[in-house]
Amino acid sequence: MTTRPVLALLATLVALPAAAQSPTGTFVSQSGDTRVRFADCGGQICGTIVAVRGQTTDEKNENSSLRNRALVGIRMITMRPAGANAWQGSLYNFQDGKTYSGRMTMPSADSMSLSGCVLGGLVCRSQTWTRVN
Repeated sequence: MTTRPVLALLATLVALPAAAQSPTGTFVSQSGDTRVRFADCGGQICGTIVAVRGQTTDEKNENSSLRNRALVGIRMITMRPAGANAWQGSLYNFQDGKTYSGRMTMPSADSMSLSGCVLGGLVCRSQTWTRVN
């Protein structure tokens, strides 16, 4: 028995691109305090807050007229495709009331990495979120 066919098969399998992971569904933040439902919204992925522990209103929003609105129901994340298992767009941080440019990747089906950046992407902070359903 020759090993060439086996090696050729293995080389082919290694060369195949990884299947794209879908970010649709509900994920919990790294702290466990926020749950966000991700869904398609016109060719983009949008994340809407569905549950939050602690702070319940958008009290730190830079726009004072929005500070009394409930956090549940706010679109917190908007991303557009930027390659295999990668998206880029914006993330709203209700803890400081600011919106950041960001990037999202799906290292696995149940794990999401979110990075929010300032200074044109020079300084970024990342979190890993976990799928809950």
